[in-house]
Amino acid sequence: GTDRLLDAMHAVYERLIRWVFSGRRHLGFLRPRAIVVLVGVASFVGAILLAPLVGTEFIPDADNSYISMKVTMPIGTSLERGNQKMAQVEAMVRTMPEVKLVSSQTGDVDGSRNAGRLDIQLVSPSQRKRSQKQVEEAIRAAIAPIPGADVALGNRPIFISLLGPDPQVLDAEVLKLADRMAKIPGITDLETSVKPGLPAFAVRLRPDAVREIGLTPTALAASLRTFVNGDVATYWTSPDGEQVEVELRLPQSLRENVAQLDGLPIAYAKDGTPIALGRVADVVPVVNPLVIKRQDLQRRQAVYAGVTGRPSGDVGNDVKKLVDSTQLPPGYRFDQGGQTRDQAEAFQGILLALVAAVIFIYIVLASQFASFLQPFAIMTSLPLALIGVMLALLFTRSTLNLFSMIGLVMLMGLVTKNAILLVDYANHVRKTGASTAEALLQAGLVRMRPIMMTTAAMVFGMLPMALALDEGSEIQAPMGRAIIGGVITSTLLTLIVVPVIYSYLDDMAAWAKRRFGARAPAGAGGSIPAAMPADKD
Repeated sequence: GTDRLLDAMHAVYERLIRWVFSGRRHLGFLRPRAIVVLVGVASFVGAILLAPLVGTEFIPDADNSYISMKVTMPIGTSLERGNQKMAQVEAMVRTMPEVKLVSSQTGDVDGSRNAGRLDIQLVSPSQRKRSQKQVEEAIRAAIAPIPGADVALGNRPIFISLLGPDPQVLDAEVLKLADRMAKIPGITDLETSVKPGLPAFAVRLRPDAVREIGLTPTALAASLRTFVNGDVATYWTSPDGEQVEVELRLPQSLRENVAQLDGLPIAYAKDGTPIALGRVADVVPVVNPLVIKRQDLQRRQAVYAGVTGRPSGDVGNDVKKLVDSTQLPPGYRFDQGGQTRDQAEAFQGILLALVAAVIFIYIVLASQFASFLQPFAIMTSLPLALIGVMLALLFTRSTLNLFSMIGLVMLMGLVTKNAILLVDYANHVRKTGASTAEALLQAGLVRMRPIMMTTAAMVFGMLPMALALDEGSEIQAPMGRAIIGGVITSTLLTLIVVPVIYSYLDDMAAWAKRRFGARAPAGAGGSIPAAMPADKD
Protein backbone atom coordinates (compact mmCIF):
# COMPACT_ATOMS: atom_id res chain seq x y z
CA GLY A 1 0.00 0.00 0.00
CA THR A 2 2.83 2.38 0.83
CA ASP A 3 4.63 1.56 -2.44
CA ARG A 4 1.49 2.23 -4.50
CA LEU A 5 1.03 5.55 -2.70
CA LEU A 6 4.64 6.53 -3.38
CA ASP A 7 4.30 5.46 -7.03
CA ALA A 8 1.31 7.77 -7.39
CA MET A 9 3.19 10.61 -5.69
CA HIS A 10 6.19 10.00 -7.95
CA ALA A 11 3.99 10.22 -11.05
CA VAL A 12 2.37 13.45 -9.93
CA TYR A 13 5.68 14.96 -8.85
CA GLU A 14 7.38 14.04 -12.15
CA ARG A 15 4.64 15.68 -14.21
CA LEU A 16 4.81 18.76 -11.99
CA ILE A 17 8.59 19.13 -12.28
CA ARG A 18 8.46 18.60 -16.04
CA TRP A 19 5.89 21.38 -16.27
CA VAL A 20 8.00 23.67 -14.06
CA PHE A 21 11.05 23.33 -16.32
CA SER A 22 9.09 23.16 -19.59
CA GLY A 23 9.63 26.84 -20.35
CA ARG A 24 6.05 27.42 -21.47
CA ARG A 25 4.62 30.88 -21.13
CA HIS A 26 1.35 31.52 -19.33
CA LEU A 27 -0.62 34.74 -19.75
CA GLY A 28 1.91 35.62 -22.40
CA PHE A 29 4.81 36.38 -20.06
CA LEU A 30 4.81 34.09 -17.00
CA ARG A 31 6.98 31.02 -17.10
CA PRO A 32 6.23 28.07 -14.76
CA ARG A 33 9.30 28.75 -12.62
CA ALA A 34 8.09 32.32 -12.03
CA ILE A 35 4.65 31.02 -11.10
CA VAL A 36 6.19 28.69 -8.52
CA VAL A 37 8.17 31.57 -7.02
CA LEU A 38 5.02 33.70 -6.87
CA VAL A 39 3.20 30.88 -5.08
CA GLY A 40 5.99 30.69 -2.51
CA VAL A 41 5.94 34.46 -1.99
CA ALA A 42 2.15 34.42 -1.75
CA SER A 43 2.31 31.74 0.96
CA PHE A 44 4.67 33.92 3.01
CA VAL A 45 2.56 37.06 2.53
CA GLY A 46 -0.57 35.09 3.37
CA ALA A 47 1.02 33.91 6.60
CA ILE A 48 1.79 37.50 7.57
CA LEU A 49 -1.79 38.54 6.79
CA LEU A 50 -3.17 35.66 8.88
CA ALA A 51 -1.23 36.71 11.98
CA PRO A 52 -3.84 39.27 13.18
CA LEU A 53 -6.57 36.62 12.84
CA VAL A 54 -4.58 34.16 14.93
CA GLY A 55 -3.99 36.60 17.77
CA THR A 56 -1.24 36.81 20.36
CA GLU A 57 -0.86 36.22 24.07
CA PHE A 58 1.96 35.56 26.51
CA ILE A 59 1.01 32.12 27.84
CA PRO A 60 -2.16 30.26 26.77
CA ASP A 61 -4.84 29.63 29.34
CA ALA A 62 -5.04 26.07 30.60
CA ASP A 63 -8.04 24.22 31.95
CA ASN A 64 -6.50 23.00 35.22
CA SER A 65 -9.87 22.72 37.02
CA TYR A 66 -8.97 25.47 39.49
CA ILE A 67 -10.40 28.99 39.82
CA SER A 68 -9.20 31.68 42.20
CA MET A 69 -11.77 34.40 42.87
CA LYS A 70 -11.29 37.64 44.77
CA VAL A 71 -14.36 39.34 46.25
CA THR A 72 -14.06 43.04 47.15
CA MET A 73 -16.60 44.67 49.47
CA PRO A 74 -17.15 48.33 50.36
CA ILE A 75 -14.55 50.14 52.44
CA GLY A 76 -15.24 49.88 56.14
CA THR A 77 -17.05 46.54 55.93
CA SER A 78 -16.70 44.78 59.27
CA LEU A 79 -15.28 41.29 59.48
CA GLU A 80 -18.64 39.93 60.56
CA ARG A 81 -20.48 41.57 57.68
CA GLY A 82 -17.77 40.48 55.26
CA ASN A 83 -18.07 36.90 56.42
CA GLN A 84 -21.83 36.99 55.78
CA LYS A 85 -21.30 38.35 52.28
CA MET A 86 -18.66 35.71 51.53
CA ALA A 87 -21.05 32.99 52.71
CA GLN A 88 -23.65 34.33 50.29
CA VAL A 89 -21.17 34.26 47.40
CA GLU A 90 -19.94 30.79 48.36
CA ALA A 91 -23.50 29.44 48.43
CA MET A 92 -24.06 30.78 44.93
CA VAL A 93 -20.84 29.19 43.65
CA ARG A 94 -21.71 25.80 45.15
CA THR A 95 -24.86 25.65 43.02
CA MET A 96 -22.68 25.16 39.92
CA PRO A 97 -22.66 21.47 38.94
CA GLU A 98 -18.99 21.67 37.91
CA VAL A 99 -17.82 22.78 41.37
CA LYS A 100 -16.21 20.05 43.45
CA LEU A 101 -14.71 21.93 46.40
CA VAL A 102 -14.78 25.52 47.69
CA SER A 103 -12.63 27.10 50.40
CA SER A 104 -12.96 30.73 51.45
CA GLN A 105 -11.00 33.36 53.36
CA THR A 106 -12.40 36.65 54.67
CA GLY A 107 -10.21 39.65 55.46
CA ASP A 108 -6.48 40.25 55.00
CA VAL A 109 -6.52 39.47 51.27
CA ASP A 110 -3.77 41.32 49.37
CA GLY A 111 -3.49 43.67 52.35
CA SER A 112 -7.19 44.56 52.30
CA ARG A 113 -9.54 43.88 55.22
CA ASN A 114 -12.64 44.43 53.11
CA ALA A 115 -11.90 41.58 50.69
CA GLY A 116 -12.18 37.84 50.58
CA ARG A 117 -10.88 35.00 48.45
CA LEU A 118 -12.51 31.82 47.17
CA ASP A 119 -10.46 28.87 45.94
CA ILE A 120 -12.70 26.78 43.69
CA GLN A 121 -11.80 23.24 42.63
CA LEU A 122 -13.72 21.91 39.62
CA VAL A 123 -14.31 18.34 38.59
CA SER A 124 -12.01 16.99 35.88
CA PRO A 125 -12.69 18.15 32.29
CA SER A 126 -13.91 14.70 31.32
CA GLN A 127 -16.69 14.93 33.92
CA ARG A 128 -18.13 18.30 32.83
CA LYS A 129 -19.58 19.75 29.67
CA ARG A 130 -18.37 23.32 30.13
CA SER A 131 -14.77 24.48 30.00
CA GLN A 132 -13.15 26.37 32.84
CA LYS A 133 -13.61 29.67 30.97
CA GLN A 134 -17.30 28.97 30.51
CA VAL A 135 -17.66 28.16 34.21
CA GLU A 136 -15.95 31.45 35.08
CA GLU A 137 -18.42 33.35 32.89
CA ALA A 138 -21.31 31.55 34.57
CA ILE A 139 -19.96 32.48 38.02
CA ARG A 140 -19.65 36.14 37.02
CA ALA A 141 -23.25 36.17 35.78
CA ALA A 142 -24.53 34.44 38.92
CA ILE A 143 -22.76 36.78 41.37
CA ALA A 144 -23.52 40.01 39.47
CA PRO A 145 -26.94 40.51 41.17
CA ILE A 146 -25.38 40.30 44.67
CA PRO A 147 -25.00 43.91 45.93
CA GLY A 148 -21.75 45.06 47.49
CA ALA A 149 -19.60 42.27 46.03
CA ASP A 150 -17.20 42.95 43.14
CA VAL A 151 -15.51 39.80 41.86
CA ALA A 152 -12.34 39.17 39.89
CA LEU A 153 -11.64 35.65 38.63
CA GLY A 154 -8.32 34.17 37.68
CA ASN A 155 -5.35 36.10 36.40
CA ARG A 156 -5.66 39.71 35.25
CA PRO A 157 -3.00 40.27 32.55
CA ILE A 158 -3.70 43.98 31.93
CA PHE A 159 -1.90 46.37 34.27
CA ILE A 160 -1.47 50.11 33.63
CA SER A 161 0.05 52.40 36.24
CA LEU A 162 0.04 56.20 36.26
CA LEU A 163 2.86 58.07 37.97
CA GLY A 164 2.79 61.69 39.09
CA PRO A 165 3.08 64.14 42.01
CA ASP A 166 -0.54 65.11 42.80
CA PRO A 167 -2.80 62.36 44.24
CA GLN A 168 -5.99 64.10 43.16
CA VAL A 169 -4.84 64.43 39.55
CA LEU A 170 -3.75 60.79 39.59
CA ASP A 171 -7.17 59.67 40.82
CA ALA A 172 -9.01 61.70 38.17
CA GLU A 173 -6.83 60.57 35.25
CA VAL A 174 -6.91 56.90 36.26
CA LEU A 175 -10.70 56.93 36.51
CA LYS A 176 -10.91 58.51 33.05
CA LEU A 177 -8.63 55.81 31.66
CA ALA A 178 -10.68 53.07 33.30
CA ASP A 179 -13.88 54.41 31.72
CA ARG A 180 -12.27 54.33 28.28
CA MET A 181 -10.73 50.89 28.82
CA ALA A 182 -14.11 49.44 29.77
CA LYS A 183 -15.26 50.04 26.16
CA ILE A 184 -12.51 47.82 24.70
CA PRO A 185 -13.90 44.41 23.62
CA GLY A 186 -12.61 41.60 25.82
CA ILE A 187 -12.02 43.67 28.97
CA THR A 188 -13.52 42.20 32.14
CA ASP A 189 -13.03 42.39 35.92
CA LEU A 190 -11.88 46.00 35.54
CA GLU A 191 -10.61 47.54 38.78
CA THR A 192 -8.59 50.59 39.79
CA SER A 193 -6.45 51.24 42.83
CA VAL A 194 -8.44 54.43 43.45
CA LYS A 195 -10.43 53.54 46.57
CA PRO A 196 -12.45 55.59 49.04
CA GLY A 197 -10.43 56.44 52.10
CA LEU A 198 -10.91 54.60 55.37
CA PRO A 199 -13.35 56.54 57.61
CA ALA A 200 -11.75 57.49 60.91
CA PHE A 201 -11.83 60.10 63.68
CA ALA A 202 -8.94 62.37 64.53
CA VAL A 203 -8.45 63.70 68.09
CA ARG A 204 -6.90 67.15 67.90
CA LEU A 205 -5.61 68.79 71.06
CA ARG A 206 -6.44 72.42 71.74
CA PRO A 207 -3.39 74.65 72.19
CA ASP A 208 -4.52 75.97 75.59
CA ALA A 209 -4.80 72.39 76.95
CA VAL A 210 -1.18 71.76 76.12
CA ARG A 211 -0.12 74.91 77.95
CA GLU A 212 -2.34 74.57 81.04
CA ILE A 213 -2.13 70.89 81.92
CA GLY A 214 0.93 69.82 79.94
CA LEU A 215 -0.92 67.14 78.00
CA THR A 216 0.98 65.79 74.97
CA PRO A 217 -0.40 63.95 71.90
CA THR A 218 1.61 60.87 72.88
CA ALA A 219 0.09 60.70 76.36
CA LEU A 220 -3.39 61.30 74.97
CA ALA A 221 -2.98 58.54 72.38
CA ALA A 222 -1.83 56.09 75.05
CA SER A 223 -4.87 56.84 77.22
CA LEU A 224 -7.34 56.47 74.33
CA ARG A 225 -5.71 53.26 73.16
CA THR A 226 -6.21 51.76 76.61
CA PHE A 227 -9.84 52.85 76.72
CA VAL A 228 -10.79 51.65 73.22
CA ASN A 229 -8.38 48.89 72.18
CA GLY A 230 -7.32 47.77 75.62
CA ASP A 231 -3.89 47.33 77.18
CA VAL A 232 -2.24 44.61 79.23
CA ALA A 233 -2.33 45.83 82.85
CA THR A 234 -0.86 42.80 84.64
CA TYR A 235 -0.50 39.02 84.48
CA TRP A 236 -2.37 36.36 86.43
CA THR A 237 -0.87 33.01 87.24
CA SER A 238 -3.38 30.20 86.87
CA PRO A 239 -3.37 27.18 89.22
CA ASP A 240 -1.48 25.13 86.62
CA GLY A 241 1.26 27.80 86.47
CA GLU A 242 0.31 29.36 83.13
CA GLN A 243 0.75 33.13 82.74
CA VAL A 244 -2.48 34.80 81.57
CA GLU A 245 -2.62 38.40 80.34
CA VAL A 246 -5.08 40.69 82.13
CA GLU A 247 -6.30 43.30 79.67
CA LEU A 248 -7.79 46.57 80.86
CA ARG A 249 -10.49 47.94 78.55
CA LEU A 250 -13.76 49.87 78.67
CA PRO A 251 -16.94 47.79 78.53
CA GLN A 252 -18.60 47.46 75.13
CA SER A 253 -21.52 49.66 76.23
CA LEU A 254 -19.19 52.62 76.91
CA ARG A 255 -17.43 52.59 73.54
CA GLU A 256 -20.21 52.05 71.03
CA ASN A 257 -20.18 55.54 69.46
CA VAL A 258 -17.83 58.48 69.10
CA ALA A 259 -19.95 60.79 71.30
CA GLN A 260 -19.02 58.67 74.34
CA LEU A 261 -15.37 59.60 73.89
CA ASP A 262 -15.98 63.18 74.96
CA GLY A 263 -16.71 62.08 78.53
CA LEU A 264 -13.64 59.89 78.98
CA PRO A 265 -11.19 61.12 81.64
CA ILE A 266 -7.83 61.55 80.02
CA ALA A 267 -6.11 63.73 82.69
CA TYR A 268 -6.60 64.98 86.25
CA ALA A 269 -6.42 68.43 87.78
CA LYS A 270 -4.25 69.20 90.82
CA ASP A 271 -7.18 68.62 93.17
CA GLY A 272 -7.83 65.22 91.57
CA THR A 273 -10.79 66.29 89.46
CA PRO A 274 -10.93 64.26 86.21
CA ILE A 275 -10.63 66.23 82.98
CA ALA A 276 -12.81 64.89 80.17
CA LEU A 277 -11.58 64.58 76.61
CA GLY A 278 -14.19 67.00 75.30
CA ARG A 279 -12.67 69.86 77.39
CA VAL A 280 -9.17 69.62 75.91
CA ALA A 281 -9.59 68.16 72.42
CA ASP A 282 -11.89 68.04 69.41
CA VAL A 283 -12.93 64.77 67.77
CA VAL A 284 -13.37 65.35 64.02
CA PRO A 285 -14.15 62.87 61.22
CA VAL A 286 -11.38 62.30 58.68
CA VAL A 287 -10.70 59.97 55.75
CA ASN A 288 -7.37 58.17 55.65
CA PRO A 289 -5.99 56.51 52.50
CA LEU A 290 -5.90 52.74 52.63
CA VAL A 291 -2.39 52.57 51.20
CA ILE A 292 0.03 54.94 49.52
CA LYS A 293 1.89 53.31 46.62
CA ARG A 294 5.03 54.68 45.03
CA GLN A 295 7.05 53.76 41.97
CA ASP A 296 10.25 55.44 40.81
CA LEU A 297 9.96 57.89 43.73
CA GLN A 298 6.51 59.05 42.55
CA ARG A 299 2.95 58.48 43.70
CA ARG A 300 1.19 55.75 41.74
CA GLN A 301 -2.33 54.69 40.87
CA ALA A 302 -3.12 51.73 38.64
CA VAL A 303 -5.77 49.97 36.55
CA TYR A 304 -6.14 46.18 36.54
CA ALA A 305 -8.25 44.19 34.08
CA GLY A 306 -8.89 40.62 33.03
CA VAL A 307 -9.56 39.35 29.52
CA THR A 308 -12.36 37.20 28.14
CA GLY A 309 -13.40 36.24 24.64
CA ARG A 310 -10.21 37.55 22.98
CA PRO A 311 -6.48 36.77 23.19
CA SER A 312 -4.87 38.81 25.92
CA GLY A 313 -2.16 40.06 23.56
CA ASP A 314 -4.72 41.60 21.21
CA VAL A 315 -6.53 43.27 24.09
CA GLY A 316 -3.19 44.49 25.46
CA ASN A 317 -2.35 46.03 22.09
CA ASP A 318 -5.69 47.88 22.06
CA VAL A 319 -5.00 49.13 25.58
CA LYS A 320 -1.53 50.27 24.53
CA LYS A 321 -3.00 52.25 21.63
CA LEU A 322 -5.45 53.86 24.05
CA VAL A 323 -2.67 54.73 26.49
CA ASP A 324 -0.47 56.18 23.74
CA SER A 325 -3.33 58.40 22.52
CA THR A 326 -4.10 59.76 26.02
CA GLN A 327 -2.83 63.27 26.75
CA LEU A 328 -1.58 63.74 30.32
CA PRO A 329 -0.69 66.91 32.24
CA PRO A 330 3.02 67.74 32.45
CA GLY A 331 4.86 65.63 35.03
CA TYR A 332 2.65 62.54 34.65
CA ARG A 333 3.32 59.36 32.68
CA PHE A 334 1.90 55.89 32.09
CA ASP A 335 3.79 52.66 32.71
CA GLN A 336 2.36 49.53 31.10
CA GLY A 337 3.25 46.31 32.90
CA GLY A 338 1.62 42.95 33.47
CA GLN A 339 1.63 40.22 30.86
CA THR A 340 1.71 42.79 28.05
CA ARG A 341 5.24 43.78 29.02
CA ASP A 342 6.25 40.16 29.65
CA GLN A 343 4.93 39.18 26.21
CA ALA A 344 6.81 41.99 24.46
CA GLU A 345 10.07 41.04 26.18
CA ALA A 346 9.60 37.32 25.46
CA PHE A 347 8.73 37.88 21.79
CA GLN A 348 11.71 40.18 21.36
CA GLY A 349 14.00 37.49 22.76
CA ILE A 350 12.49 34.83 20.49
CA LEU A 351 12.86 37.03 17.40
CA LEU A 352 16.53 37.50 18.24
CA ALA A 353 16.82 33.73 18.59
CA LEU A 354 15.19 33.30 15.15
CA VAL A 355 17.66 35.70 13.56
CA ALA A 356 20.58 33.93 15.25
CA ALA A 357 19.23 30.55 14.12
CA VAL A 358 19.04 31.70 10.49
CA ILE A 359 22.60 33.06 10.62
CA PHE A 360 24.01 29.89 12.14
CA ILE A 361 22.10 27.70 9.68
CA TYR A 362 23.61 29.64 6.78
CA ILE A 363 27.13 29.38 8.23
CA VAL A 364 26.83 25.61 8.66
CA LEU A 365 25.33 25.05 5.21
CA ALA A 366 27.86 27.28 3.48
CA SER A 367 30.71 25.36 5.07
CA GLN A 368 29.20 21.94 4.32
CA PHE A 369 28.30 22.65 0.67
CA ALA A 370 31.36 24.84 0.02
CA SER A 371 29.08 27.41 -1.63
CA PHE A 372 27.73 30.81 -0.76
CA LEU A 373 24.67 30.50 -3.05
CA GLN A 374 23.29 26.99 -2.50
CA PRO A 375 22.44 27.64 1.21
CA PHE A 376 19.95 30.25 0.01
CA ALA A 377 18.09 27.59 -1.97
CA ILE A 378 17.94 25.38 1.11
CA MET A 379 16.87 28.22 3.39
CA THR A 380 13.87 29.09 1.21
CA SER A 381 12.14 26.25 3.07
CA LEU A 382 12.14 28.42 6.23
CA PRO A 383 9.50 31.00 5.17
CA LEU A 384 7.48 28.24 3.49
CA ALA A 385 6.80 26.77 6.94
CA LEU A 386 5.19 29.96 8.21
CA ILE A 387 1.89 29.52 6.31
CA GLY A 388 1.47 26.07 7.86
CA VAL A 389 2.10 27.45 11.33
CA MET A 390 -0.55 30.14 10.92
CA LEU A 391 -3.13 27.79 9.39
CA ALA A 392 -2.60 25.17 12.10
CA LEU A 393 -2.97 27.76 14.88
CA LEU A 394 -6.01 29.33 13.21
CA PHE A 395 -7.86 26.04 12.66
CA THR A 396 -7.16 24.82 16.21
CA ARG A 397 -8.07 28.23 17.72
CA SER A 398 -4.61 28.60 19.22
CA THR A 399 -2.58 31.80 19.37
CA LEU A 400 0.91 33.06 18.78
CA ASN A 401 2.29 32.72 22.28
CA LEU A 402 5.51 31.82 24.02
CA PHE A 403 5.16 28.10 23.29
CA SER A 404 4.08 28.38 19.64
CA MET A 405 6.99 30.78 19.08
CA ILE A 406 9.36 28.22 20.60
CA GLY A 407 7.91 25.72 18.13
CA LEU A 408 8.66 28.20 15.34
CA VAL A 409 12.31 28.37 16.45
CA MET A 410 12.46 24.55 16.45
CA LEU A 411 11.08 24.55 12.88
CA MET A 412 14.09 26.52 11.70
CA GLY A 413 16.21 23.42 12.21
CA LEU A 414 13.60 20.83 11.25
CA VAL A 415 12.35 22.06 7.88
CA THR A 416 15.80 22.54 6.31
CA LYS A 417 16.48 18.78 6.37
CA ASN A 418 14.17 18.20 3.36
CA ALA A 419 15.93 20.82 1.28
CA ILE A 420 19.32 19.48 2.34
CA LEU A 421 18.36 16.01 1.07
CA LEU A 422 17.25 17.45 -2.29
CA VAL A 423 20.21 19.76 -2.86
CA ASP A 424 22.79 17.22 -1.72
CA TYR A 425 21.50 14.54 -4.07
CA ALA A 426 21.11 17.01 -6.94
CA ASN A 427 24.77 17.99 -6.53
CA HIS A 428 25.72 14.32 -6.55
CA VAL A 429 23.78 13.65 -9.77
CA ARG A 430 25.21 16.71 -11.50
CA LYS A 431 28.73 15.40 -10.95
CA THR A 432 27.83 12.55 -13.33
CA GLY A 433 27.16 15.10 -16.09
CA ALA A 434 23.39 15.47 -15.75
CA SER A 435 21.72 18.81 -16.38
CA THR A 436 20.30 20.92 -13.58
CA ALA A 437 16.70 20.06 -14.43
CA GLU A 438 17.49 16.36 -14.78
CA ALA A 439 19.40 16.31 -11.47
CA LEU A 440 16.59 18.09 -9.60
CA LEU A 441 13.93 15.71 -10.92
CA GLN A 442 15.99 12.65 -10.02
CA ALA A 443 16.75 14.10 -6.56
CA GLY A 444 13.04 14.66 -5.89
CA LEU A 445 12.05 11.16 -6.98
CA VAL A 446 14.81 9.38 -5.10
CA ARG A 447 14.63 11.48 -1.94
CA MET A 448 10.83 11.57 -1.71
CA ARG A 449 10.61 8.41 0.39
CA PRO A 450 13.01 9.57 3.18
CA ILE A 451 11.48 13.05 3.09
CA MET A 452 7.96 11.69 3.58
CA MET A 453 9.10 9.21 6.23
CA THR A 454 10.88 11.81 8.34
CA THR A 455 7.98 14.25 7.94
CA ALA A 456 5.45 11.61 9.02
CA ALA A 457 7.65 10.69 11.98
CA MET A 458 7.76 14.32 13.17
CA VAL A 459 4.03 14.82 12.66
CA PHE A 460 3.01 11.71 14.58
CA GLY A 461 5.64 12.39 17.23
CA MET A 462 4.13 15.83 17.92
CA LEU A 463 0.53 14.65 17.66
CA PRO A 464 0.07 13.75 21.37
CA MET A 465 1.29 17.20 22.39
CA ALA A 466 -0.94 18.90 19.82
CA LEU A 467 -4.06 17.03 20.92
CA ALA A 468 -3.65 18.21 24.57
CA LEU A 469 -5.30 15.12 26.04
CA ASP A 470 -4.07 15.59 29.62
CA GLU A 471 -5.40 18.13 32.08
CA GLY A 472 -3.46 21.39 31.83
CA SER A 473 -1.66 20.30 28.64
CA GLU A 474 -3.24 23.17 26.70
CA ILE A 475 -0.17 25.25 27.56
CA GLN A 476 2.23 23.15 25.43
CA ALA A 477 -0.31 22.25 22.72
CA PRO A 478 0.39 25.32 20.49
CA MET A 479 4.01 24.21 20.19
CA GLY A 480 3.03 20.82 18.74
CA ARG A 481 0.39 22.37 16.47
CA ALA A 482 2.82 24.94 15.11
CA ILE A 483 5.46 22.29 14.38
CA ILE A 484 2.97 19.96 12.66
CA GLY A 485 1.55 22.69 10.45
CA GLY A 486 4.95 24.10 9.58
CA VAL A 487 6.48 20.72 8.74
CA ILE A 488 3.58 19.71 6.47
CA THR A 489 3.46 22.88 4.35
CA SER A 490 7.20 23.20 4.24
CA THR A 491 7.55 19.62 2.98
CA LEU A 492 4.94 20.08 0.23
CA LEU A 493 6.26 23.45 -0.93
CA THR A 494 9.94 22.56 -0.55
CA LEU A 495 9.68 19.76 -3.13
CA ILE A 496 8.68 22.36 -5.74
CA VAL A 497 10.03 25.73 -4.64
CA VAL A 498 13.55 24.66 -3.63
CA PRO A 499 14.33 23.10 -7.06
CA VAL A 500 13.17 26.31 -8.74
CA ILE A 501 15.33 28.52 -6.49
CA TYR A 502 18.23 26.10 -6.99
CA SER A 503 17.89 26.44 -10.77
CA TYR A 504 17.75 30.24 -10.57
CA LEU A 505 20.87 30.34 -8.39
CA ASP A 506 22.60 27.95 -10.78
CA ASP A 507 21.73 30.20 -13.72
CA MET A 508 23.01 33.18 -11.73
CA ALA A 509 26.32 31.43 -11.01
CA ALA A 510 26.71 30.46 -14.67
CA TRP A 511 25.99 34.02 -15.79
CA ALA A 512 28.55 35.38 -13.32
CA LYS A 513 31.20 33.02 -14.62
CA ARG A 514 30.48 33.97 -18.22
CA ARG A 515 30.41 37.64 -17.29
CA PHE A 516 33.86 37.46 -15.74
CA GLY A 517 35.29 35.32 -18.52
CA ALA A 518 35.13 31.90 -16.86
CA ARG A 519 33.66 28.85 -18.58
CA ALA A 520 30.21 27.83 -17.34
CA PRO A 521 30.20 24.48 -15.56
CA ALA A 522 29.09 21.42 -17.41
CA GLY A 523 25.45 20.55 -17.06
CA ALA A 524 24.36 24.08 -16.13
CA GLY A 525 21.13 23.67 -18.04
CA GLY A 526 19.33 21.17 -20.19
CA SER A 527 16.03 19.45 -20.62
CA ILE A 528 14.52 16.58 -18.67
CA PRO A 529 14.66 13.11 -20.23
CA ALA A 530 11.43 11.39 -21.16
CA ALA A 531 11.36 9.17 -18.10
CA MET A 532 13.14 9.00 -14.77
CA PRO A 533 13.43 5.97 -12.48
CA ALA A 534 11.41 6.11 -9.26
CA ASP A 535 12.62 4.91 -5.90
CA LYS A 536 10.59 1.74 -5.22
CA ASP A 537 12.81 0.17 -2.60
